[in-house]
Amino acid sequence: MLEEINDPKDLRGLSLKELESLVEEIREFIIKTVSKTGGHLASSLGAVELTLALHYVFNTPKDKLVWDVGHQTYAHKIITGRRDRFNTLRQYGGISGFPKREESIYDTFNVGHAGTSISAALGMALARDLEKGNEKVVAIIGDGSLSCGIAYEGLDNAGYVDTDLIVVVNDNNMSISPSLGSISAYLSKKMSGPVYNKLRDEIEKLIHSLPLPEQPTLKLARKIEESIKFFSPGLLFEELGFKYFGPLDGHRLQDLIDVFKNVKNLKGPIVVHVVTKKGKGYKPAENNPSLFHGIGKFDVETGKPIKSAAKPSCSSVFGDRVLEIMKENEKVVAITAAMLIGTGLQRAKEEFPDRVFDVGIAEQHAVTMAGGLAVKGFKPIVAIYSTFLQRAYDQIIHDIALQNLPVVFAIDRAGIVGDDGETHQGVFDISYLRPVPNMVITAPRDAKELEMLLDFAVNYKDHPMAIRYPRGSCPDTFNLPYPEEIRVGKWQVLKQSKEDKVAILAIGNMVSVALGVSDILEKNSINSTVVDCLFVKPMDEDMLNELSNYDLVITIEENVKFGGFGEGVLSYLNDKGIKVPAKIFALPDMFIEHGSQEILRNKYSLSPSKIANDIMETLRNFNS
Repeated sequence: MLEEINDPKDLRGLSLKELESLVEEIREFIIKTVSKTGGHLASSLGAVELTLALHYVFNTPKDKLVWDVGHQTYAHKIITGRRDRFNTLRQYGGISGFPKREESIYDTFNVGHAGTSISAALGMALARDLEKGNEKVVAIIGDGSLSCGIAYEGLDNAGYVDTDLIVVVNDNNMSISPSLGSISAYLSKKMSGPVYNKLRDEIEKLIHSLPLPEQPTLKLARKIEESIKFFSPGLLFEELGFKYFGPLDGHRLQDLIDVFKNVKNLKGPIVVHVVTKKGKGYKPAENNPSLFHGIGKFDVETGKPIKSAAKPSCSSVFGDRVLEIMKENEKVVAITAAMLIGTGLQRAKEEFPDRVFDVGIAEQHAVTMAGGLAVKGFKPIVAIYSTFLQRAYDQIIHDIALQNLPVVFAIDRAGIVGDDGETHQGVFDISYLRPVPNMVITAPRDAKELEMLLDFAVNYKDHPMAIRYPRGSCPDTFNLPYPEEIRVGKWQVLKQSKEDKVAILAIGNMVSVALGVSDILEKNSINSTVVDCLFVKPMDEDMLNELSNYDLVITIEENVKFGGFGEGVLSYLNDKGIKVPAKIFALPDMFIEHGSQEILRNKYSLSPSKIANDIMETLRNFNS
């Protein structure tokens, strides 16, 4: 049946039994495909019935479905004309893992960060009102995203504006790790509590047993409903100005369809509370939804990830070292934003549950809370992905740097992250942190240097300090010397030959690339110096002052060129009047698409061969 569904309109002639069969086909198709491509499996499996019910009832694409984050949209992609390309999911040149307007008219808003759906949907609803339109607008948001401040801002404003807007809360008590925060807990406790359920059941029996005409019965039902709102998970939404319906079993298609048909014709802001199970229909994902939130290739039969013989990831190196540091120093605490497993902090949380804080998807709060801990003499390590830390930019400036608080920012997934694409590439953090006064920025070249920097950072009290490191395996440069001690603003020469022509200044994981460039140049009789620029800010001015002795200076970084490390180097050389040809190797002024790290680094000229060839061509031009 799935092969006959090429558009949501193909759903609308199906019977309930056929829709239920289609649900199972879609789940099987998602599991089979994601086992080969990797992706966000558990959340999408939990939203299949919800997706079909929405497209069945609402006249998409005229009616607008606005998805939050996008982790739950695989069924949506499959039934909106992308089934035949679904095997290219998150592959270079293939379809995105997130909603993308350029990809389909059914994707109404590009998204990859949580909490945006209500605000975006309200904007669309207001535009509809201004244009005298009549389309319906539906925001679909997970309970985990309700820990985002922007979600509350959207709810508050939508209730005040009082326009027609439907918000579907997909409640699975999970974000990536289990959902944290009072609202998620409130929804779960209220809807599962014995008082609420007993009252609801008893009142339903009572109303049906009353020998009253229809109208008085309806009035009585409304009064009783109002009287028990205190016990209902809808209390919060009612107080914000929404009509509340639910909780509904998100895996009962008939109930979903009936309720959506009813609320479709109601006026004003509405919340439909749907309860789903993450990983529904695939036992390994049901039993371990955090693992299957975002997973690589796996064996369908066993549910076990297919792992290559890779070196330890930088995230695991970070997590292991933080655990050891916390054992040695009781003043060290760790904070993350719904990323305990992703940042490697799960073991530290298990051993020190009172000193590791997962605040949910609330990066702004995480940073300012770290400031509060710091002023009381604790040493907070804030572990947040590069792409998500930008959501707390004001807090970094206003609440940390302005007060010069010694908070450590562990910036995971810095640089090209690969398959998650534009919304997740960590390529802006150097540019947005460099202008911030008091901020020290570092980039370790490998696992050992990451550990050394963490040891240094937890004892450093002069300024806030950022440590950026890449997704995946830490590069292996263990055969080269390390600094005897870390000194702020000091770099290290890793390779130097007599009569060097080229100075290669590299940061972080690009140091291993720089060493590869140097090897290629050496084979072509070009000597080069390779410098591990451990500190992005402040820079090693003594070493920069010696660069005039070279024919060419190049910088290599996995960050956008604008505002990056290379521009900092060139600015210093210009200010000091140091005349030497220089060239920056960095990412262009554009959003980087999804694809493997290897493919993208080669495409954007950050591979050893591309850089070496460019250098040799530049030197030939000098001599011609």
